[in-house]
Amino acid sequence: MNAYMGVDVGSVSTNFVLMDESGELLESLYIRTMGQPIQAIQIGLKKLGEKIPPSLRILGAGATGSARELTGVIVGADIVKNEITAHAIAALHCLPDVQTVLEIGGQDSKLIVVRDGVVVDFAMNTVCSAGTGSFLDQQAGRLGIPIERFGELALESDHPVRIAGRCSVFAESDMIHKQQMGHGTNDIIAGLCDALVRNYLNNVGKGKPIAPPVVFQGGVAANLGIRRAFEKELQVPVLVPEHFDVMGALGMAILAQETVAQGGKTNFRGFLASELEFSSVSFECDGCANHCEIVEIRQDTTVLARWGDRCHKWQNIAYDKAVG
Repeated sequence: MNAYMGVDVGSVSTNFVLMDESGELLESLYIRTMGQPIQAIQIGLKKLGEKIPPSLRILGAGATGSARELTGVIVGADIVKNEITAHAIAALHCLPDVQTVLEIGGQDSKLIVVRDGVVVDFAMNTVCSAGTGSFLDQQAGRLGIPIERFGELALESDHPVRIAGRCSVFAESDMIHKQQMGHGTNDIIAGLCDALVRNYLNNVGKGKPIAPPVVFQGGVAANLGIRRAFEKELQVPVLVPEHFDVMGALGMAILAQETVAQGGKTNFRGFLASELEFSSVSFECDGCANHCEIVEIRQDTTVLARWGDRCHKWQNIAYDKAVG
């Protein structure tokens, strides 16, 4: 059997998928990045390699996420793309007539506008946590409730309270105030879900034409309370795809298949890349007033890649010489 790999490495999670040649998902894997993307990638490669039969051949690999350049080097990706492209491709794969993609992860959120199978607009929120999964994680911790139960409890609410969700600091203060007034926990949880959705739509979705079909993906899509809050605000059905939590990685597996079909042989390093010694160093270029911060990736003592310079001076240097 042949397969294609997609990898999505973000600040919170690292996701792997293996997709067969017909576009069906064979395996998926979720790992906490924990601020160590190189280790997370190698752990994922090792675990995935142990799960699949030896006869399975990887014909192509793609990388996305905030650490996509790093991932591409370690894995040997045939294509590296941003998260907007990856999530849009996956959404179109699951629902070809999708027009709006809502994506909320642990540390950022996105809205993608699609028309006739093409991305025509998008927005991202990478600054304020009040529109991301970390907002709910923080409040769940303060309430002493597992985040996995948040959606279930939100659906049991009859009268959600209105909580100021524009800022996570104000939300905490308002939540405590509502508790002191005697509002039930379920109503407060439902209010927090409503607050996150309002923040998302007022910031990420501001001025964007949100038209059905609407697809909701990312880790937060597991929360039924958030899904209901979106449907209440948008007044349209919100669809959650089967593999909502690994859509970025799935999109890159699809793109890897298309890329290799055009170019032939894959650059995939193989699962033994989990045992290689990779390291990263950084330095400041003093070639001009920009003082770009350059990141350099090494395998043992060999430089594999550099990036971070605006003029591509360092990126254009051949990487066939050892350092040391």
